[in-house]
Amino acid sequence: MHGEVLCCGGDCLRLIVAITGASGAIYAKRLLEELNSRNVEIHLVISHNARRIIEHELNVKKEEIEKLANYVYNINDWSSPIVSGSFKVDGMVVIPCSMKTLAGIACGYSDNIILRAADVMLKEGRKLILIPRETPLNINHLRNMLWLAKQGVHIVPAMPAFYHKPKDINDLVNYMVGKILDILDIQHNLYVRWGY
Repeated sequence: MHGEVLCCGGDCLRLIVAITGASGAIYAKRLLEELNSRNVEIHLVISHNARRIIEHELNVKKEEIEKLANYVYNINDWSSPIVSGSFKVDGMVVIPCSMKTLAGIACGYSDNIILRAADVMLKEGRKLILIPRETPLNINHLRNMLWLAKQGVHIVPAMPAFYHKPKDINDLVNYMVGKILDILDIQHNLYVRWGY
């Protein structure tokens, strides 16, 4: 557990962020930075494979990422509050979302607390946002995404746009994080919106 967020009048967001074992740890880090800079209570879970990817892609230890959250849980900590529907949260973001995790969520196979927390989002009708990072996609991937989309899950593939004329990787990452913040109704200026 890290620092607590003071929710004055209950106006802060409480979110679960899960990082799984797909390439794209940079998206998770940037999202956590943005959430951390706002009045958001962050509950973080990092899968075992994600830890290795964080070290490889970002050249940092998982502890550096964990500092951006208020609460951090081990993936097998079944005593954590995020596994219960009685623990009120405003939503959950799985970023990046591996195809293994996506399949587990689609099938209701809750063998770790990331999958269980996502299952809770579905059963309680709460906001669930998945950021799959895989290419090309096979029919199993597509079928699982369709099944989840039919249940109201936001499927946000890590596919940045180029109409805003990105100048570097940070602009591409910011675009994707901005799209997630849009779904969460969090104001930002991470990318230039289409306009006249």
